[in-house]
Amino acid sequence: MAGHSHSSNIRFRKDRVDSKRAKAFAKLSRMITVAARLGGGSLDHNARLRLCVEKARVLSMPKDGIDRAIKKGTGEGGIGDYEEVLYEGYGPGGVAMMLEILTDNRHRTAADVRMVMEKHGGNLGTSGAVAWMFDRKGRFVVDRGAAPRPDLAGDRLLELGLEIGADDVEEDGETATILCSAPAFAEVQRALLARAVPLRSAELAYVPNARTTVADPAVAARLLRLIDELEDNDDVQTVFSNEEFTPAVATALESA
Repeated sequence: MAGHSHSSNIRFRKDRVDSKRAKAFAKLSRMITVAARLGGGSLDHNARLRLCVEKARVLSMPKDGIDRAIKKGTGEGGIGDYEEVLYEGYGPGGVAMMLEILTDNRHRTAADVRMVMEKHGGNLGTSGAVAWMFDRKGRFVVDRGAAPRPDLAGDRLLELGLEIGADDVEEDGETATILCSAPAFAEVQRALLARAVPLRSAELAYVPNARTTVADPAVAARLLRLIDELEDNDDVQTVFSNEEFTPAVATALESA
């Protein structure tokens, strides 16, 4: 998600990493496994894997755990037969949702996800139900507050984005989101790293091209509880959704 919807979710989803370290390590292991499976086990040649490993190191994940996750992704670990699945559905208020899954038991995961969706007023859909409302893009969240730099301010960042092959730059206070086409992801990633641009995240994302306005604070809170519980599931790697909170709802959530 990008723009207002993306920033709202970043702001309101609780980060439980420190309070649930074992769960956090399990999620990170799967993130590393997915990155290694998609781009190989070399940190030098797989920028996505390198960012996942850097995040794991920041959270003091043991090195042997990182190594096992990489080997599982490259097929050297011999730990189950994992597959990637994409689920589509709707959350409260008709918000479209896409879930990236990594599982060794598709039937178990489908049942678990369906139960969580229905518990919070959502439902799973069939393939293609909401995919038309999303575009596959590279997404980089720039941390402009980490070390203020003139070259990352205002129009300068937009100029930089266009120079390195990005499609758009969306600003949100101390962060900015750079979007590019999926095929340009690696090239834009290399350019940002070469310029030492501080990143909070870098990923291939499903970015909404159509949004669903959420004007009811109760619906918004229920949606965030759904996203929170889905993200707490080890099999759910990433949740993408197309909600856009009204200013009144955003204010209500901030003061809750």
